[in-house]
Amino acid sequence: MSEQPPDILEPSVKAALEALLFVSEKPLLIDQIRGVFEDLEPGKLREVFLELKSDYENSDRGLRIAEIAGGFQIVTSLEVADILKKFYKLRDAQRLSKSALETLAIIAYKQPVTRLDIESLRGVNVDGMVRSLMEKNLIRIAGRKDIIGRPFVYGTTKQFLEYFGLASLEDLPKIEEFTKNAQAAAQLLTLSNRTEAFKIGAPALENNAVLQLEAAEETAPPEKPEAESKEGITNEA
Repeated sequence: MSEQPPDILEPSVKAALEALLFVSEKPLLIDQIRGVFEDLEPGKLREVFLELKSDYENSDRGLRIAEIAGGFQIVTSLEVADILKKFYKLRDAQRLSKSALETLAIIAYKQPVTRLDIESLRGVNVDGMVRSLMEKNLIRIAGRKDIIGRPFVYGTTKQFLEYFGLASLEDLPKIEEFTKNAQAAAQLLTLSNRTEAFKIGAPALENNAVLQLEAAEETAPPEKPEAESKEGITNEA
């Protein structure tokens, strides 16, 4: 039976450290991996880290190895910073789906509101939609409702205001305006001269009023406002 070359079974220390850096979400400390490389002293591990760091710096790669907080971490190079900015700008400017807008409208007008309240108004499961809106930092957990199970209640964020060009929640169009004249309401709800108006059917908002807002093309850096309180609601710290 033929024997396999030892290098196929045993990766080099440099390759192993590179793999550990790749899977580590935080700076990798030498003390954390000493048990993995029992035959190597900490000083030798540091030498290999620095050698790997030099390899990245001397090659035409978009990644670098940086020494951060006493450890090492893979980071992107400064040379590709502008490309990354464009990528994130395009990604964050994606339009919200009709389902997301319907869910967001209910939260905006009924906040603080539980997930079950939202589902009772929309008639469908909204777990994924709530999670997506939280990932976009358009909604937040505002506290818990003082009922059995103490479910989370949701509210909008400061980024929600920036996304739709609102100074405050007081600038949201009044529900009464929708019932008078839907066409006039649509004109009143054109926000900040932004593009691509979208329409949301809101069955729980005063006689099936149609909420129209305009999706912003860019989002601002996330920033959470202070939690609002309401009778029967416990704010999260």
